[in-house]
Amino acid sequence: MAMRDNPAAGRFELEEQGFVAFANYRRLGDELIIDYVESPPALRGTGTAGRLMEAIAALAADQRLRIIPICGYATRWLRLHPEHGGIAAATRRDQAAGR
Repeated sequence: MAMRDNPAAGRFELEEQGFVAFANYRRLGDELIIDYVESPPALRGTGTAGRLMEAIAALAADQRLRIIPICGYATRWLRLHPEHGGIAAATRRDQAAGR
């Protein structure tokens, strides 16, 4: 199943095996702030959260949005996938530290 945007809940959702992984987000101008990514226990270790992040990265690229990851998982995923470096912005913590 494809990722769906649930703007009423402020999250992107990806359903697999009858469970829903999600990423809470906020949009501020051209920034897509990823606050939290969660995968249900039954989906952990299956790559679902990574597929969700891949879909979010594709959406951000298509809409020319910069991703600002607040969530530790989203931050790590973006660092491990440098091919998405053009859409990833520094975390708020990194910005405050001058990185």
